[in-house]
This record gives sequence, structure tokens and C-alpha cells, in this order.
Amino acid sequence: MDIHEIYRSKLCTPDEAARLVPSDSHVAMGMAVAEPPALLAALARRIEAGDLSGMRLWYFHSMAHAAQSVLKRELLGKVRPHCMFLSGVERALVKADPAAAEALIDFVPTAFSASPQVLREEIALDTCVTMVSPMGKHGYFTFGTANDYTGAAAKAAKRLIVEVNPLMPRVFGESPLHVSEVDAIVEHRSPLLEVAEHAASAEDERIAEIIAEMIDDGACLQMGIGNLPAAVCRRLANRKNLGIHTELLTPALASLMNCGAANNRRKTTFPGRGVFTFAMGDTAFYEWLDDNQAVYSLPVDVVNDPRHIAKNDHVVSVNATLQVDLSGACNSEHMLGHQYSGSGGQLDFVRGANASKGGISIIACHSTAKNGTVSRIVPQLDGPVTTPRNDVHWIVTEHGAACLRGKTLRERADAMIALAHPKFRDELARAV
Repeated sequence: MDIHEIYRSKLCTPDEAARLVPSDSHVAMGMAVAEPPALLAALARRIEAGDLSGMRLWYFHSMAHAAQSVLKRELLGKVRPHCMFLSGVERALVKADPAAAEALIDFVPTAFSASPQVLREEIALDTCVTMVSPMGKHGYFTFGTANDYTGAAAKAAKRLIVEVNPLMPRVFGESPLHVSEVDAIVEHRSPLLEVAEHAASAEDERIAEIIAEMIDDGACLQMGIGNLPAAVCRRLANRKNLGIHTELLTPALASLMNCGAANNRRKTTFPGRGVFTFAMGDTAFYEWLDDNQAVYSLPVDVVNDPRHIAKNDHVVSVNATLQVDLSGACNSEHMLGHQYSGSGGQLDFVRGANASKGGISIIACHSTAKNGTVSRIVPQLDGPVTTPRNDVHWIVTEHGAACLRGKTLRERADAMIALAHPKFRDELARAV
């Protein structure tokens, strides 16, 4: 058979595809924009009908499609989420019913870079379901906005079910997927989930101003998610020869490529191309991403490997945290007694930037929370250590920047107190 005959032989409805998933099995789903809405809805219908039970769902960063189907509150218990990074979906479940939700959502502490290994080696993965771009003339789909762990899961699973969406961009990169490797194909056109950029706060704007001043021509950028990284990018349009090697590609980073500030020419790895492992943005951004040879998609265990990151010179890593203690240790994932997100790729990029020639690792943090009533600079962390004090390089708040590398504990404490809001400095000084 030619590729089109193979394609037609595997084409089925969402309900037919969902029936291929057995009970008591491990299932990986595409994350973020790559959540397959028709497939997830079909799986939810089977669970609701009592026809599918004991499904253990593995994923990073869920969004609306999962929230409206397999992660609905009434299905928790019938499906067991194994979440490696909590998003607003899980946080809403926890907020609505803390005791029950935390009992029904299994959080799996995992670095983003380790997620392919977990799915390949630590579980008997039965099925992978994900959204892909349309098949090309040579029979290949692409993972579009989400290469991350999906390529590994697709290869490791006993069966692979894809949802082909004509709006999913075709993206150059590694982890090609041939139609012969797929067990079932569902066609479903649906708008891609969009992540809006909101206005930055005054604190974000001040922090962004400080960080932008630390970024020189020729830097290779990794930016996290949110209003702060976008505010930093807006201040870099006049830079020259920037590079991009980031786990998350956003419209803010794309704008630096569009204006010529980021041409990726000085990169050691994949010169001339911005590298990423997953992408989120708006419709215009997804259209820009489609068939764009200036960007390159790689699996997360490559993109987030500190050894690979460090091959580029002058890497600047910018990430956010929730809380910093007086020694510089960062809690970026736990808040108010609950798991808030996950470690993600923060430590990978901190270490990669630290090992890069001329590299800078920056952790950004508002000095206060709860409308200024709580200090984010604390004597001791309230949660796990996401980035150890041994690895922290620069900490930035709206009150300034401090390099902690090579500093004693006393010097670090003094530096962190200076970054705290003035009304909490005396209290922090007494805790030293």
C-alpha cells in the first residue's frame, strides 16, 4: 500500500479509536496545545459509561481540553491522573476540594528533561494519544507545538493514536512520525488553544528592566512563561545576534526573531535556528510557526539537557520562583501547603547556563505576595527546594539584583535582605 492507502486503513472515528484503549492501562497524552480534544472526549464518554476503568493518565501541563473531559471532577477516581507538572486545571480542582483532589491527583516529581525516560523505562506505557499536524507528501506527521516527551511516548507505547488537526503547524525538527508507526488516526479540526499575554504589573516591568540590562548582544536566551519574560523580550528589540534555545517558545521570543534581534547566527548548536521543545501562544503565532525553517523542534531530553544547553556560549536563562530563602535556595513549585506547579525545566537551565561560557542564570521573584502582606524572601522555605542554593547565580526582585555565586551565607543573607521589600527587612535581619 502507498502512504495514502495506509492512512485510510487507519482512519476511524474518535469513539472507535477510544475503544482501542484497555482498562487498567497507562496512557500518555500530548500536553498543552497538543491535547487531542476529540480523543479525550471519547475516552471520557467511555469512562462515564463504565466501559473504561483504571486508566492511569500521564502528562505535563494540562489545559482546557483535558479539564473538560478526562480531568473532570466527577471522573477523578475512575481515571487516575499522574501529573508531572500542575497547571491551573489541577489547581482549580485542589482549590475546590483540597482533601479529595489531592487524594485523587497523583503528583509525580519529575524534571521536564527526565519525563521521556520515565515514560520509556519506568512504566509499561500502553497507549499514547496526541494531536499532530497533517501528513506530508512523504507520509510524515509532525508533533507540531509539542515535541517534548511525546516523541518518546509515541515510540514506547504499545499503541499510538493521533488526532490530525489541519490547524496544527507543521514544524521542522527531530522525532519524525511516519504513518506506518500509527495504530489509529482521527481527523478533527478544532481551534488551537490560545494563551493570552496580559499586561505586566509594575513589579514585572521593574524586574524586566533590570534583567534586560543584564543581556548583551550575542546572548542565547531561555525564557519561561508569563508576563515577566514577555516584558523582558520587549526591551531586547535593539539587541543584535541573539540566539534562542528554550523549552518554551512564545510570541514574545518570536517577535525577537521577526525584528531581527534574534538571528541565531552565533549559536553553536543549530546555528540559524531557534530551538524549542513546546510552544504556546495565539493564532498568529501558530501561523508563524507553521513551515518556518527558522525554528527547530527537539525532544525535551535534548533541549533541557544541561550538557547540551552549555554548548552555546553566553546562555541567559530567565525563570521565576515563588519563594527564596536567605541562602538563595528557591521554592518554585509549592505554595500555601500545596503543590502549585512542578520543577519543570528550571534547574536544567540554571545548570546549563552556569556551565555555558559567559552564561548567566537569573531567577526572578516579586518581593511580596498577597498584595504586599507576605514576604517572598524568607528565612526558611515553606516547600521543596526546586533550585538549590549551590546552583543559584543571580536573584532579581523589583528592588534590585544580587549575584550569589561565591558568597558566604552571611553575605548571601545580606544580599537577599536588600532584595526584600523594605517593610520586611528588619524582621529578616533578626532571623539571620
